[in-house]
Amino acid sequence: MDLFEYQARDIFAKHGVPVLPGAVATTAEDAKKIAEGIDGMTVVKAQVKVGGRGKAGGVKLANTADEAFTHAQNILGMDIKGHTVHKVMVAQASDIAEEYYFSFLLDRSNRTFLAMASKEGGVEIEQVAEETPELLAKVPVNPIDGVDVAKAREILEQGRFPADIIDQAAEVVVKLWDVFIKEDATLVEVNPLVKDPSGKIIALDGKVTLDENAGFRHADHEELEDKSAVDPLEQAAKEKDLNYVKLDGEVGIIGNGAGLVMSTLDVVAYAGEEFPGQPKPANFLDIGGGASAQVMANGLEIILGDPSVKSVFVNVFGGITACDEVANGIVQALALMHERGEEVTKPLVVRLDGNNVEKGRAILNEANHPLVEQVDTMDGAARRAAELAGAK
Repeated sequence: MDLFEYQARDIFAKHGVPVLPGAVATTAEDAKKIAEGIDGMTVVKAQVKVGGRGKAGGVKLANTADEAFTHAQNILGMDIKGHTVHKVMVAQASDIAEEYYFSFLLDRSNRTFLAMASKEGGVEIEQVAEETPELLAKVPVNPIDGVDVAKAREILEQGRFPADIIDQAAEVVVKLWDVFIKEDATLVEVNPLVKDPSGKIIALDGKVTLDENAGFRHADHEELEDKSAVDPLEQAAKEKDLNYVKLDGEVGIIGNGAGLVMSTLDVVAYAGEEFPGQPKPANFLDIGGGASAQVMANGLEIILGDPSVKSVFVNVFGGITACDEVANGIVQALALMHERGEEVTKPLVVRLDGNNVEKGRAILNEANHPLVEQVDTMDGAARRAAELAGAK
């Protein structure tokens, strides 16, 4: 989960990382009130999860609270690379003597943690890596040993940080490591990490990405999620503990196992090329191994609730997940929606194979629902689901 800058700033402050006073506002009036409570100049910054805010006009200095009001008024509602600005952070402005770059991240390719440091901050780090790679230090961090002051100094020295600020910066790096580990983050980035004219080191801008798989350890992380940006179907699926991703298509997909579902997406996309409108997969939904009838019913409810879905393809290879459980889930979901007065009009193409396949097919045959059609092969079922979607 990517955080907004103001959320990253709050987490930094929680762990003792030096930051400047500031708060978030959703209206120009709130921005003015925040600026009135801060000594000196302020900076009004668009809160979007994308870079290039300054170039787009989303970062403005304000000499007075009235100027902060005007800037906030202009920035709120702005479109920055496809992201609409709904919030601004108003923070104390700082004179900058020097700018640096620092980050901790999960290095998946090498299966370890990585620290990156450079004396060249305030610009896109990709630009530094491409044009002057020798200025960007990449230092592996052993998860067992972690980062103490000595390790922090080693990283900063490799990043060519000035000698006169290394002691102070090393203390900040240790605190950033606390953020990285204690918050279960996969990225903690400060760009720029600055030295002000008095020589103080400050985290002026921050990015934090949290590992959602560790959410069970952090009840407070749920409050950081931007609910307004989450697709309502994805949110509903999350509440039911379903592995669901909304896609731009017309054929709803349910399968058991990520590999099978991914293959199903490909087969449906290929089959859809034959039919009017070239229907494509509308979602990824993996009910997982050992899924119960209730899980199957939950998944079907989510997909049938998507107005863009014109047909549904249920593709299950029974293993731990038995085909009769899947069949019962389909029957239960349709019955439940009927009881609630929700008219189901979208056809379902079901392909069952594997564990208890004959029982599963028998359950569907006995239910004899007019919208449920069984097809024996994956290719044949994909083609039929695409055909039904293309006909609507």
